Amino acid sequence: MHRNCVVLVDENDQAMGSAEKLLAHQQGLLHRAFSVFITRQHQGETQVLLQQRAASKYHGALLWSNSCCSHPQPDEDVETSALNRVVEELGVELKSLTWVGSHLYKAIMPNELIEHEFDHLFVAHENPAIDQFNPDEVQALRWVSIDNIELQLQQTPEQFTPWFAPTFEKIKSVLS
Repeated sequence: MHRNCVVLVDENDQAMGSAEKLLAHQQGLLHRAFSVFITRQHQGETQVLLQQRAASKYHGALLWSNSCCSHPQPDEDVETSALNRVVEELGVELKSLTWVGSHLYKAIMPNELIEHEFDHLFVAHENPAIDQFNPDEVQALRWVSIDNIELQLQQTPEQFTPWFAPTFEKIKSVLS
């Protein structure tokens, strides 16, 4: 599916129309988004699947971020969109997602594009076998413990997308 539009929203997530995705990021228009965190239990600790964004992405290329994130299209349910996008990016079908909240953030990217999103946060407690991911979307994947993510965010924050730290901070208490 082509995801070239975003749903413009107000600060209460009420739809106010749509816009072309790049234009919304150029003008910093508030739009609806979702972030998916896939977790697993491994050797007694919770790990999160992190995604390194593909080199071809127009913003955030080669930076690490949550398992999957994107924008629902106009007239598309947010959770359904998130489940479909996990398939498109990671090549796996999750059994379910749990909505754990939302937050509003604004981040100016190094290339002067602006992420201004009303972000719906989802968690999946699964351990999917990821054999083939979409190389147009994903450069690499890795499982990382919550403690190691926190350490990496302190030591090398520049290796992460600008939206990852505030999103991770909002959601980390429900990841275990």
